[in-house]
Amino acid sequence: MSALHRLNSLQKELRDTLSLTDDYKLDVSGDEVRADFIGLQLNSVFQPIVDVRRNGPLGYEALLRAADSTGNAVAPPAAFRQAEAAERLVKFDRLCRTLHTLNFLNMGKDNGLLFLNVHPELLVAVNAHGKVFEQVLHQQHVSTHEVVIEIYEGAVSDEKRLADAIANYRERGYKIAIDDFGKEHSNLERLWTLAPEYVKLDGGIIQQAEFNPRLQRILPKLVEIIRELDAEVIVEGVETQAQLELARHAGIHLVQGYLLGRPAGAMSWGH
Repeated sequence: MSALHRLNSLQKELRDTLSLTDDYKLDVSGDEVRADFIGLQLNSVFQPIVDVRRNGPLGYEALLRAADSTGNAVAPPAAFRQAEAAERLVKFDRLCRTLHTLNFLNMGKDNGLLFLNVHPELLVAVNAHGKVFEQVLHQQHVSTHEVVIEIYEGAVSDEKRLADAIANYRERGYKIAIDDFGKEHSNLERLWTLAPEYVKLDGGIIQQAEFNPRLQRILPKLVEIIRELDAEVIVEGVETQAQLELARHAGIHLVQGYLLGRPAGAMSWGH
């Protein structure tokens, strides 16, 4: 089967699975998959989450890069607002996750876990959380156990619906990460209730700790409490060697940030 035929076949398969209309298109540039939808060109970039104990990646967080018809960059929040205005938010979110998965597979084998963000409004608004996307993963021979769903719990006020959504994802085999913990309204009681596999500390924490002795003393205690809840800590926003050493000193083994790798296309990380 030719590459073009495979692409057309995949495009039709995804159109049927995601219930997309004709304003959707897949394209391949080099070895990377792109998508066109609602007037936006969509690309994936990935940032490694490094396990400093073995100096290798636990996995990669997928991030959206979007551009308008003239090639000007559109920030991800603005892209999602555009999808919402076009009443395509659910399909846009699913398409982005699908695009990230296809590009992640292009990186090669043994890349660890794929970390994917879910729009918080969709998390509590869509029934059968993860079911449609699970079909996409099945078609691409990817297990849900290889996928971590990142949730910014501070953006969700409905405790019960948030817990129900997470339970639904977990029943399907996905792992859960609470994102940006320590930012705005995060609280430890919610961690106990939601029982995530990973807690990602907001980058502002480690960046402030570099110059704040009090925060340096608090950080190991916070890590210990999170571990007591059977979750692994990931610290985001590590940009300097001093911040990396602070993370190590606090007992944090999983780190993410510009010091370890800037977001880049799939083939930059391919094996």
